Amino acid sequence: MPEQKGPRPRKVPMRMCVGCRAMKPKKELARVVRSPLGAVSLDRVGKAPGRGAYVCRDAACLARAQKQRQLERALDTPISEAVYESLRKAMADG
Repeated sequence: MPEQKGPRPRKVPMRMCVGCRAMKPKKELARVVRSPLGAVSLDRVGKAPGRGAYVCRDAACLARAQKQRQLERALDTPISEAVYESLRKAMADG
């Protein structure tokens, strides 16, 4: 009897965290986006227009990305301390 072919398992999209440089499933990471107008913010939906970078939902990873300026490099824009503080607060809120 021939093997039954069921639906293929869906491929899980993977992204690299700019802080720890680990490849993780996209849904486990937070997307930080630079809008076309230049504003940097946390993208809660994952579909905001603009250049995006991914970071773990962990304060230590965000701190490492800030210290090494990885978010600034990935988004190609300077990021102020106030923006980092708002990102930390938004990640803590969920």
